[in-house]
Amino acid sequence: MKKITRLPLTLALALLPLTLQAVPAESLREAVQRAVVSNPEVQARWHAYLAAEEEQDVARGGYYPRVDLTAGVGRERQSDPGVADRNYTRRGATVSLNQMVYDGFATQSEVARLGHAKLTRYFEILDASESVAGETVRAYADVLRYRDLVELAQENFLRHKEVFDQIEERASAGVGRRVDLEQAAGRLALAESNLLTEASNLHDVSARYQRLVGELPGDALQPIGRLAEQLPPSVADALRLAYEGHPAFHAAVESVRAATEEAKGKEAAYQPRLDLRARQSVDYNTDGDTGRHGDSVVELVMNFNLFNGGSDRAAVRQFAQRLNQAKDLRDKSCRDIRQTLSIAYNDVQRLAEQLKYLNQHQLSISKAREAYRKQFDIGQRTLLDLLDTENEYFQARRAYVNGDYDHKVAEARTLGGMGKLLPSLQVAREDLPALSDLAKDREAVAPSAACPAEAPEPSAVLKLLGQTKPAAVVAPEPKAESVAGDLADATAKWAAAWAAKDYEAYRAFYGKAFVPADGQSMAAWEKQRRVRLAKKGDISVGVAELRVEKLGPDVAATVFRQTYRANDYQDVVAKRLEWARVDGKWSIQREIAE
Repeated sequence: MKKITRLPLTLALALLPLTLQAVPAESLREAVQRAVVSNPEVQARWHAYLAAEEEQDVARGGYYPRVDLTAGVGRERQSDPGVADRNYTRRGATVSLNQMVYDGFATQSEVARLGHAKLTRYFEILDASESVAGETVRAYADVLRYRDLVELAQENFLRHKEVFDQIEERASAGVGRRVDLEQAAGRLALAESNLLTEASNLHDVSARYQRLVGELPGDALQPIGRLAEQLPPSVADALRLAYEGHPAFHAAVESVRAATEEAKGKEAAYQPRLDLRARQSVDYNTDGDTGRHGDSVVELVMNFNLFNGGSDRAAVRQFAQRLNQAKDLRDKSCRDIRQTLSIAYNDVQRLAEQLKYLNQHQLSISKAREAYRKQFDIGQRTLLDLLDTENEYFQARRAYVNGDYDHKVAEARTLGGMGKLLPSLQVAREDLPALSDLAKDREAVAPSAACPAEAPEPSAVLKLLGQTKPAAVVAPEPKAESVAGDLADATAKWAAAWAAKDYEAYRAFYGKAFVPADGQSMAAWEKQRRVRLAKKGDISVGVAELRVEKLGPDVAATVFRQTYRANDYQDVVAKRLEWARVDGKWSIQREIAE
């Protein structure tokens, strides 16, 4: 079979350019702080708030008098019957003052409306900040998540590469089946594909992190701490806190109040308007009359529209419907908050319970994986069994990592659903005024009528699971009990020590009672081993078709086919190692080659 050459790590690193030039973010709090201060979405809301402040000042100008200065100079020509035409220069100036006295409370309503509109923009800043903070937490968690998953995928690939190399060596020596090599090659390709997929996912979430924070994720992000201690004991309590403090709900409430004031303002069309007007004029050469002329006027002027084609009445009806629309949007906000928070809170509870089972799963599969590996070495498991358990172990670890990060994100979503994510992370904009300074006389909000604190109960299945605990699963032991597994492991390590030319590690496998075969002395046997290991070149020792024979309570033998390769020598022999267990340690007593 043609040898497979792979470059998984090179390709994976090629997909990660965003993570190689990163500016480190020391903690989640710092990442969220940068996002809240610099994210364009939040900045757009901030400038909308500043514009709303100025807009209210524009409306307040209606309370103050308007003063105008008009001045002019020009050349005039006067023609009258029977009189010669005259040319003269006319000049003059007028100062006028107009003070609104009564306008049916239109200005008052407009100032009040814009005050509520300003508060709406204020709460929209907070809501956008909470939203961006939640997205940043998710992006931060996803960067950590996929870094862990890339590491798991790398380990899984290397394990499959190790199995592939082992099967390829057996097939090359003629003691393995070609179909096993094909199976191992297919699973190796799948493991490499999984690694590339996780690397691509890490690239994508790093780009999402950069979009939100404005910087690339650091090479060493701090882990996300648990937020569960900041959550209320029940979803009903969480909903009450959400309706009291969620900025999206308060923005909707202020929109209703703004619409109420706007509707009131339209009633002003039915009222007269009174203005105090004063005017002082000075003119020279007016209408051909040479000299200075003055004019001073102070008057109270009333303007009362008697008929306007029904436009005013239609406007009142129009803005009454706009008020209803604002109330509907407030109710929608209630429902959206309730749905989002209920789902997030339930996810926290469900994932906390699910993590116990996912952890039990990965621990049990880890034990089964080790047992299957030992059983495969002694011929009690097929290659397909070994590859299946490796894949299940990888998927179990992957599921636990995903569940753990999903749980952390669910906690952040729950806090965000209550409008408490930023306070819990101790993040705030320094340039944003406190609500108490912005609206000292703001009317309290009573959301209980429009927003009942009710949520679906956990399903019966979840309740049932909550009453039970996952039973500890005992991993299957090898059929020849622990002796077979221990000796299979010891034989593999014995062969590996010789292949590594580590004489001390190799010699440690032989007990004090060991007697060399063919009447050779112990000193000669040791010298012969040292000479062989001192030769240049690599040594390969393959162990196949291993079986364990139990000879007594603490005596057993391993029988296997040994494939030996060196620069100057190679052979395939049947070998028998007889072992004795002394003080819990297995050591070789006899070594026989057939």
